[in-house]
Amino acid sequence: MPIIQYVLTSKNKHLKKLLHFYWEVCPKYDENGKLKQEMILVVNAIRNDLQHPNEYIRGATLRFLTKIAKDAELLEPLIPTCRSCLEHRHSYVRKNAVFALYSIHREFEHLVPDAAELMTTFLAAETDSACKRNAFVFLAHAAIDKAVEYILSIGETIGGLDELLQMSIIEVIRQDCKNESAHRARYIRSIFELLNASSHAVKYEAATTLTTLTQNPAAVKAAASCFINLVIKESDNNVKLIVLDRLENLRAKHDHVLDGLIMDVLQVLSHGTDIEVRRKAIGIVLSMTSSRNVEEVVLFLKKQLQRTQESDTEKSPEYRQLLIQSIHVTAIKFSEVAASVVHALMDFLGDSNNPSALDVVSFVREVVEKFPHLRSSIAQKLINTLTEIKSGKVFRGVLWIIGEYTESAEDIQSAMREIRKVLGEIPILASEQKLLDEANGVADAEGGEDKEKEKAAAAASRPKVNADGTYVTETAFSSSASARLEAVKAAAKPPLRTLLLGGDFFTGSVLAASLTKLVLRFASSSKDTSASNVLRAEAMLIMTSIIRVGQSKFVTVPIDEDSSERVMNCIQTLSELSTDKAVHQAFLDDTKSAYSKMLTAQEKRAAEKKEAESTKKAVVQVDDLLSFRQFSKKTADDAIDYDEDVSKATGASEVQEDFMSNLSRISQLTGFSDPIYAEALVKMHGFDIMLDVLLVNQTPNTLQNLCLDFATLGDLKIVERPSVYTIAPHGFQSIKATIKVSSTETGVIFGSILWEGPNMGESCVILNDIHIDIMDYIKPAYCNEAQFRSMWTEFEWENRVNVNSSLSDPRDYLQHVMKVTNMSCLTPEGATSGDCDFLSANMYARSLFGAFAPPLRFTLFILLIDCLNGFEYAGEDALANLSIERTEQGTITGHVRIRSKTQGIALSLGDRITMAQKESKPLTV
Repeated sequence: MPIIQYVLTSKNKHLKKLLHFYWEVCPKYDENGKLKQEMILVVNAIRNDLQHPNEYIRGATLRFLTKIAKDAELLEPLIPTCRSCLEHRHSYVRKNAVFALYSIHREFEHLVPDAAELMTTFLAAETDSACKRNAFVFLAHAAIDKAVEYILSIGETIGGLDELLQMSIIEVIRQDCKNESAHRARYIRSIFELLNASSHAVKYEAATTLTTLTQNPAAVKAAASCFINLVIKESDNNVKLIVLDRLENLRAKHDHVLDGLIMDVLQVLSHGTDIEVRRKAIGIVLSMTSSRNVEEVVLFLKKQLQRTQESDTEKSPEYRQLLIQSIHVTAIKFSEVAASVVHALMDFLGDSNNPSALDVVSFVREVVEKFPHLRSSIAQKLINTLTEIKSGKVFRGVLWIIGEYTESAEDIQSAMREIRKVLGEIPILASEQKLLDEANGVADAEGGEDKEKEKAAAAASRPKVNADGTYVTETAFSSSASARLEAVKAAAKPPLRTLLLGGDFFTGSVLAASLTKLVLRFASSSKDTSASNVLRAEAMLIMTSIIRVGQSKFVTVPIDEDSSERVMNCIQTLSELSTDKAVHQAFLDDTKSAYSKMLTAQEKRAAEKKEAESTKKAVVQVDDLLSFRQFSKKTADDAIDYDEDVSKATGASEVQEDFMSNLSRISQLTGFSDPIYAEALVKMHGFDIMLDVLLVNQTPNTLQNLCLDFATLGDLKIVERPSVYTIAPHGFQSIKATIKVSSTETGVIFGSILWEGPNMGESCVILNDIHIDIMDYIKPAYCNEAQFRSMWTEFEWENRVNVNSSLSDPRDYLQHVMKVTNMSCLTPEGATSGDCDFLSANMYARSLFGAFAPPLRFTLFILLIDCLNGFEYAGEDALANLSIERTEQGTITGHVRIRSKTQGIALSLGDRITMAQKESKPLTV
């Protein structure tokens, strides 16, 4: 009553606004459920505000009425005043009056019985776009047939209406077409007109709705063209990704109908710079490519590839790599274009961007294996490109291809000549020593006239300090000799020679193996014994030179034992050229067949993945209606039901967990001897953690003002805090709390329970901690070897976990780690099979969390629908390398190295493996 007496009569606008909040929450009914008498004064004050000369007070009061739309006794006296506000001169009052009446009619239709006629009359006379939109929404709710009549009456002018009204019209058209509508043809014409609207949101909704109204190829193409134009013109990359995802769904439903638009989709590559958008667009293009348009697609991709060489942007190397991979996939799928692209791509073998050149090597290697008729021309091109290559990895791939697929005697001799060019003068050690001697000779000649001074300088010494703190002396003579040696090392040399002197003896071992294959193949195909012996001697000289220079002072790093042994095996093979046929077979046949098996395994895995994606089990409810294809309409499969999407968003389509699964997620929060026993059921729902806490009052007293207070550690955020409760003696209380998860870092939930006892004394119980299992947010994923190595090099956070397990089989331990970390094994099954005491494997997983910012120009509801229809968040990657061995005692030792872009996921997975090791037992089949 004091509020009514002292505040209600105030004319202060801020107080009036605060009063609206107060009337919204204050109790308006007595104990018997009847309206309090003093509320009559409140209703009278609200009526006065609805008649206030200030339009903003009227509008704010009308907005307040939408908040109390469930109190019929309060609203009934205000209806005439609200209706009179529809004729106010100011649009702000009119649009709020419409929505106030809409809210009232939605709850109590009898209070506004003539809503349809009222809104029809209002629409006919209204000129403000916002008021018309609100009135149309009201009319569609009150009488959709009247809304349809209004749409038909303005059919010719829909294209010039306001954006919000156009969106509402599209909504009504979609609802009306759920049933068999006689106006479908006119709707289609109107939607076609909206495809050219200025608003991108209207275009998107119109194109989406058009595909539900008709399956005509012309309409599908028009909708797809609208999607493509949206991607090209829209600046928000998130919107581009959503629209491209919608385009991909449309392409999947209408296979080959959109193939004619493939060049339009390719224009997305020219109008955007975001690599994710380009990757998505190229994925759609590859799925639309056919034998009819493959040449145009490849030509466009080659032009884009040439532009990346002219551009110096930061994303150019990554985009170039994406284009090369796309051409690779296209050429393997359509053999008719392989010959035209393979030679063009080989120009990028000398690219300074190492990943792009490696992708070219991978492509060329697969082409020469699958298309034998191209081997000769590709081998010749590779041989001529050797002088342009700079990277050791690229050299290794190219040398392997030359060694495996160079077959004719002329090509073999040509390969040997080019290899000599990129190696320089042979033997390497003798030529380097010669250069050093020449440098020393020049120095001696220049200093001959000052020989006595040279000797004096040589005798002089200066103190130097070693790393351990001791003194060492170095003469001026030795210092100048060291400088001349470094000058010889730094001199310009052929590329392959530079790599060898830089310590890359892995490339040297690959060179030795390739030379051995070339000599063996030449000896088996040519009858010229003299030429064969010359070739063999030259190859053995090169190999011997590699070993000798690796043991000299001219290299940065001495040759390693493995590379030395490999080169020596090749020398031994060539020295026994006519005796050991089994070794010949190992060099000439086994390595090629191993690569062929690897390609077969990759194709098998890709086919299995495609089949698994195409045969995903659809989750339906037990009471869903059966759909008979013979009786269904053409639009039934493609119709978009927003009510159904909302049910998906609220979890209705999720698989229900069984009872035992729920029991395993119960955490005890307090002890049995505490005054209050508490336990929590932890449920994961999307990106939320739902806590269902059961409280049991174990005392004979009533506990008042009981408060359950939670706090979190890590990237957890409490969405809503529980209210205050009162629990009867030996009573129960169920409390729910929601916590938002934003990363895969290990999170901890802790808290306490506070209450007041019978003497109003405060008591407290500290709760046990709840540790969040990050495995619910980590899913297995797959990537190729090049992507794995690239991410492994890029990621800076590493967590090394030492392995000490009682499991006796390394493969069992690998399966155990994959199970506890939800990671997939990237290492082929053939590489981990067999009986061996050593095992090395790469694993990969991806979290559900990534950097995704919702587009501002689309409504949240549209974003939600698109996410439900298949849009995937780009999550955080987690890599792992397992390297273990079985000891003589039968136990497993080694380590697991985990790398990620952020520290949290690496530490969390490491802790998970450590905890699993303590609980690990031998696996039983």
